[in-house]
Amino acid sequence: MSHKRIPKRKAAIAAGSVVALGAAAILLPNANASQDGSSADAAPKTLKATDASDLASQLQDMLGQAFAGSYYDSDKQQLVVNVISGDNNVVVQAKKAGAKVREVGNSLAALKAGAQTLKAKATIPGTAWAVDPKTNKLAVTADSSVTGAKWDRLTSTVKSLGSDMATVKKSSGTFKTLVSGGDAIFAQAEGGTVRCSLGFNVTASDGSPAFLTAGHCGVAAKQWSDSETGQPIATVDQATFPGNGDFSLVKYDDANTQAASEVNTGEGQAVQITQAAEATVGEQVFRMGSTTGLHDGTVTGLDATVNFQSETDPGGVDTVTGLIQTDVCAEAGDSGGSLFTQDGGAVGLTSGGSGDCTNGGETFFQPVTAALQATGATLGGAGAGAGDQAGTADPSASAGDQAGGGGDAVGGGDQSGTADPSATAGDQNGAGDQAGAGDQSGVGDQSGAGAGDQSGAGAGAGDQSGAGAGDQSGAGVGDGSSQTETH
Repeated sequence: MSHKRIPKRKAAIAAGSVVALGAAAILLPNANASQDGSSADAAPKTLKATDASDLASQLQDMLGQAFAGSYYDSDKQQLVVNVISGDNNVVVQAKKAGAKVREVGNSLAALKAGAQTLKAKATIPGTAWAVDPKTNKLAVTADSSVTGAKWDRLTSTVKSLGSDMATVKKSSGTFKTLVSGGDAIFAQAEGGTVRCSLGFNVTASDGSPAFLTAGHCGVAAKQWSDSETGQPIATVDQATFPGNGDFSLVKYDDANTQAASEVNTGEGQAVQITQAAEATVGEQVFRMGSTTGLHDGTVTGLDATVNFQSETDPGGVDTVTGLIQTDVCAEAGDSGGSLFTQDGGAVGLTSGGSGDCTNGGETFFQPVTAALQATGATLGGAGAGAGDQAGTADPSASAGDQAGGGGDAVGGGDQSGTADPSATAGDQNGAGDQAGAGDQSGVGDQSGAGAGDQSGAGAGAGDQSGAGAGDQSGAGVGDGSSQTETH
């Protein structure tokens, strides 16, 4: 877990809802075309990414060991399925189902065996590998810290697998866990304040309201608050990191918390989260981050293994398996946040990566489906908390013109210069200035104080008498005073 000092930022999760964060100026694309009306034996079919993911799962079950992975061709809106050469019946079955079929040489079993060899011989801090169905190989990546004997060890291991099995490339920056994503949450730990982000609101197996975030956040601290100096509002119930995943289930302390199942894209509009979705290589996904706002990109690999440098053991490695690899950018302060599809699929929780949102890089995510299965939680929350506002996200609207994100509209757009770098928190579109934001069903109205209140920051719903949960004495978002640690 890499710690980075960043300026103190204001955020609040009033009555258990999530803080709305500003979004970067990108456009949400129109939804992919739905499946066409062609007959069952006509292949390939035109599919939405979510339908392609469902078809891929069906074909994996149907084809058994002959199935060698799949990916979504977003340009042609087709599912491409890899099959092991030699069985014409398998090809016919896949084509009849509506997929484009490609015969390949490496089975999934062979690729997994190659990954085990990498694990045994090349578990080096700053390395990662994932199955790339587009090349039918293992894509191995090394960050800038892998040099000298470590680089030689990695490349010799990759070479031993054969050029038809694995490739290796260098990545700029270093692999590190990131923290934030949808909504800023805070905890006090040894060494100071820790800042992470809420991913998705869920219902725990016992029916209590909860949320998912990164596992390295859950192991860093037990109790989490909606503001840097506020009282804890949620307690970690389960946390996994390192190992088979990077996820935490955090239960709200108030059993009556109303936690909306949505990612707010601003101005009272939101993407309703309706289901957990499996990632598909090639599909477009969106990530919400409290540091960098809203960014989109493509899934590039599945079942990724990442070897983070351990912060507790200078010579150790924190290995995390089963992650989603993407080219979506992220920075420190973005961990734990939501990776989702435009049509409401919860895909992942931000784990870590290299690079930044200026130069790009690789970013890894914990699959939501695996986190739900492991914790016994289900997506969604009881009732419609502060994030419950009329309207749904307009795919044609500029994300930069929308305030907020990550699940709630309280203090929406309250982010360091995302929509307008020169504006203070109160001046940003929707930053504490949404009609009714912070005052819905009492949510955000704590002791007469707006959750979005900042002395000297803009007027509006977030500017109510008294000191709000996220109150900063005249310090605008992005102001250098009061430093906070992020993962």
